[in-house]
Amino acid sequence: MFGVLSVGPIPTHVAFIMDGNRRYAKKYKLDKCDGHRAGFMNLIAVVSYCFEMGVKYVTAYAFSIDNFKRRPDEVKCLMDLMLEKIDELLKEGSTVDRYGVRLLFIGNLSLLPDNVQSAAEKAMKITACHNKAFLLICIAYTSTDEIAHAIELSCKDKIQEVINEDSGHVTDEGKKEKETKGMDEGGDRDSGDSGSTITTVGEQEDTSTGETRAVTVADLERNMYMAVAPGLDVMIRSSGETRLSNFLLWQTWGSPLYAPRALWPELGLLDLVWAVVKYQRSYSYLQKQMKMS
Repeated sequence: MFGVLSVGPIPTHVAFIMDGNRRYAKKYKLDKCDGHRAGFMNLIAVVSYCFEMGVKYVTAYAFSIDNFKRRPDEVKCLMDLMLEKIDELLKEGSTVDRYGVRLLFIGNLSLLPDNVQSAAEKAMKITACHNKAFLLICIAYTSTDEIAHAIELSCKDKIQEVINEDSGHVTDEGKKEKETKGMDEGGDRDSGDSGSTITTVGEQEDTSTGETRAVTVADLERNMYMAVAPGLDVMIRSSGETRLSNFLLWQTWGSPLYAPRALWPELGLLDLVWAVVKYQRSYSYLQKQMKMS
């Protein structure tokens, strides 16, 4: 089956919204934690199918920042499962070991419990030498948080860039004095001699060219959590829902969404194959649209 698919274009980057674990537990009269456990187990199977097929990057939406609002016992269960599965992924003979996978945990990791944060950092460090395939696990993530984070970093980078250039200008010419009175916590300052007052966060007038320097789309994309991966090719959301649920809003502008009705623990190989077939059918159209934009 994979051989037949390989005749057409194989997506480089596939993302999954793993929806339906709790409904799966209700359907089979299981505890919610058992539903999440079944979901984690299926993730390993689906990721293996992807790497076997030739997909190089797989991103999974494992835990939203909004999920912290769930009942404390369910959140604890999910964090415990995360610890357990990270340990399993690092064992010899695991999917990570077999396919040479680099693990990347994406999101605001500072929101996680210390033990989960440490386990994630350890996993990323151990697998940093792998480059055959990449598994990105979005945990403590929302797209709006990612975009806000990217804007904040971009503004800081731009301000620091201006400060560094001004400092170098003073050193080279020896004609200007640094103005320190206008410094505040955000790095804004008045510079009466040079006329280069920062009037807007992330925007600066370059006095050498008379042009306004501002944060660009390229700056934002460079500071996104997802900057470690190429653009998204296919988004798959289980359970038949077609909402993005605050996941990869920036990255999905040109990606088709496939929404099989299967709950996440039930999503299997055929669902993945159909998603790739749909991608191949629309490949020419998608490429044309990307070139036009």
